[in-house]
Order: sequence, then C-alpha cells, then structure tokens
Amino acid sequence: MRKIILASKSIDRKEILTKAKIPFSAINSDVDEGTYKKNITDPIALVKKLAEIKVLTVKNKIEKDYPDSVIIGADTIVEYGGRIIGKAKDRQEASQILKNLSGNTHNLITGIAIAESSSEKLITSYDTTSVEFLPLSDDDINHYINSNEWKGRAGAYSLREKASLIVASINGSSSNVLGLPMQKLFEILKKEFNLNLLSMN
Repeated sequence: MRKIILASKSIDRKEILTKAKIPFSAINSDVDEGTYKKNITDPIALVKKLAEIKVLTVKNKIEKDYPDSVIIGADTIVEYGGRIIGKAKDRQEASQILKNLSGNTHNLITGIAIAESSSEKLITSYDTTSVEFLPLSDDDINHYINSNEWKGRAGAYSLREKASLIVASINGSSSNVLGLPMQKLFEILKKEFNLNLLSMN
C-alpha cells in the first residue's frame, strides 16, 4: 500500500486523518512562510503556494526513504474584509482579531498540494469555508484568550476546542475549518493519484 506523508506538524491536521482512520506519517517541512506572506497578497495564491512549498520541501527530504509515497501539504488562512489574517503574534493581537470577527462572517481558505515521491506530479487546489461568529463581549474574548487556544492558529482560534461554542454557523467543509478539506482531498487523490481513502485502514 502506498504511504501517505503529511507535510505538517499541525495537531489539527493530524487529528483529522487519525479520526478518519487513515494511516500516515507526519514530517514537518520547516518552511519559513514570512517571505511568501510579504510578497503574495492574494489569499488563494498564497495558501496554494505555501502548500506547494511545504510538499516539495518534504519530498526532497524523504523521496529516498519513501519511494512510493504520496505527500500532502496544506496551509490555512483567515480572510475577512479583503484582508489576510494569519496567526496572532501575542495576546493583544489575538484579542483584536477576535473583536474584528465578533458577530461577523469570515472565510477560512485552505490551499492543498499533493505530490508523488516517485514522479514530478504535483496537484494544487484550495477550499473555502465561511464561518459566522456569535457576537462576543470583552469578557468572552478575555476568557477565550486565557485558554491559549489562539496560539499558532490562523484567525486566533481553533474549532477543536472552546471556539466551537462561539460559532453561529459554518457554510462549507467543516474539516477545512481545522485546516484540511477532506472532501477535496478525497476527490483529488482518487482522480489524480488512483488512491481511494475509503480503502485505507
């Protein structure tokens, strides 16, 4: 059976694959995202490029050790009001992000890239999910910030935990909100790589 390599250290992405009972190995790409974020202002172009770079970096690391593997990379950002919102640098920035999102709808955009270790094949795509937050009081935001869930998460929140309490609605893939659009992944792997995730256990 072909090996699936997840080019990510994301807890959320690992959990999604684990819950779907898909065997995989995770290898961190260690990609410096800063340069790309400065130079690419289009949200979709940015997440697709970052996913691609992550995949190709990991491919170069492992192609000798995993000669028949499929490498999956992803990158997620929040887009609100035409602006890209990444990971908060500190509590103050996280608080301001949540104030902006409070009572409003924003988009979670995930770029995905998939490559084979044994060929030059590389497919990139993306998925968008709209998320509406409940109106949040200052106390709500402070309590959430104190949970530290905002750390390392695009948009300063994660639906895995307490943030599930403040989401009014989700329009689109729920797994995409956690950083890996499984329906999109399923379709691409089946069509382009002859790999059916339903057959893996």
